[in-house]
Amino acid sequence: MEEIQNGNGRNQQAQNKGQEQDIHQLLKVRREKLAALQEAGKDPFRITRYDVSHHSAEIKEGFDTLEGRTVTVAGRIMQKRIMGKASFCNIQDLQGNIQSYVARDSIGEESYADFKKYDVGDIVGIKGEVFKTKTGEISIHAAEVTLLSKSLQILPEKFHGLTNTDIRYRQRYTDLIMNQDVKETFVKRSKVISAIRRYLEGQGFLEVETPMLVSNAGGAAARPFETHYNALDEDVKLRISLELYLKRLIVGGMERVFEIGRVFRNEGLDTRHNPEFTLMELYQAYTDYYGMMDLTENMFRYVAEEVCGTTLVPYAEEMIDLGKPFERLTMVQAVKQYAGVDFDEVEDTAAAKKLADEKGVHYEERHTKGDILNLFFEEFVEEHLIQPVFIMDHPVEISPLTKRKPDKPDYVERFELFIYGREMCNAYSELNDPIDQRERFKAQEAALAAGDEEANTTDEDFMNALEIGMPPTGGIGYGIDRLVMLLTNSPAIRDVLLFPTMKTLGGKDQ
Repeated sequence: MEEIQNGNGRNQQAQNKGQEQDIHQLLKVRREKLAALQEAGKDPFRITRYDVSHHSAEIKEGFDTLEGRTVTVAGRIMQKRIMGKASFCNIQDLQGNIQSYVARDSIGEESYADFKKYDVGDIVGIKGEVFKTKTGEISIHAAEVTLLSKSLQILPEKFHGLTNTDIRYRQRYTDLIMNQDVKETFVKRSKVISAIRRYLEGQGFLEVETPMLVSNAGGAAARPFETHYNALDEDVKLRISLELYLKRLIVGGMERVFEIGRVFRNEGLDTRHNPEFTLMELYQAYTDYYGMMDLTENMFRYVAEEVCGTTLVPYAEEMIDLGKPFERLTMVQAVKQYAGVDFDEVEDTAAAKKLADEKGVHYEERHTKGDILNLFFEEFVEEHLIQPVFIMDHPVEISPLTKRKPDKPDYVERFELFIYGREMCNAYSELNDPIDQRERFKAQEAALAAGDEEANTTDEDFMNALEIGMPPTGGIGYGIDRLVMLLTNSPAIRDVLLFPTMKTLGGKDQ
């Protein structure tokens, strides 16, 4: 049996080696074709522009008015069928694919001889009349074919297909060529961000930009990336949040502001997390977290209608209804509903730890009652929150920048929106009491000293701004990537990031 296995292994190795040799030979042929073109004075890389009059979808949708008219298109050859004196090729452009009929008598003998040597993957420009074939396919009858770029590689599906997700993420350019649905995802992503901007501008918000390199990375519970600024000989951090600078603008009298930008968190990779991601934060003076709930609900509906044409959005095996009023539950109510534990009846931290021991919820020694409530929520509740639901009134221990509830000072005016078990946004009635804020920062620094690497440190300039005076303010942060995942029915954050973070191979990214 061992000999058979070894023999099969050798056969497989020989087969792989033979395939590699075949590929190497094909790549060599492509370079030889390029050299011949250059020698003949037909170097495609010397062409600097090509005027495109139409794209594929425009021609198909406007066939009734374009039939018989001359158009110019440009794109990548995805298929090619040579049939003696006439051939067909399929061109892929931004909007899709279109067929072209290329005949020797129409483009000339020399041009046709060149065309026959073109490869799948080459980029060409085609000028010709719009017509419909006998089989009813809308096509272009080529009068001119211009080689615009020679492809020196072989498109992956020719040998093994582009289904390997690792290769797809590392070579997104190839993924976009081979998988049309991937291109549609990123077109939709752009539309999501444009729709958000339109909605907020319609509500009187001003888009602003704040620093990415900061001396104090605050506003969220996350480890920052650290670097060194040579010109000033100072250690700086990449921002983990947009919050503290945007609040400074509220202090300065800019009553409604938002920013869409990259933030950076030195944490792990999984289906919902990437160390750099797109965050949007907005702040509105003279409102509270209820105002933020109304804004969020209305904005999600608006964006879904604009991008998907409906508020009923399929995701995985569920149909998410963004049209109905979003449910609202306090964190205590949610834990009572799904875990059967009423934290309003839990007297203190000791009692909370005892409950955690009984329920098998892991906690750290430094955790207090509020921390343990949040651990119960994560353990027993999150996975059940499929349809949109606002989880409100978090414990003060996990909300260092949030205004306390006047009638329940152990809790704060905060909510998170959950859809399909995932946090979609996080909002507060912002803390504007500088004395209370300084005490919260002290508690955060104590947590940092006790080993919590995600705890904040005191930002003295921000404290100075608060002491000048910030009006009552509602604020919120949205994970743009997670919203795009929802509206494109994408299972992982890497599916909605053009170039997700990947582990390097052999010392360099591949």
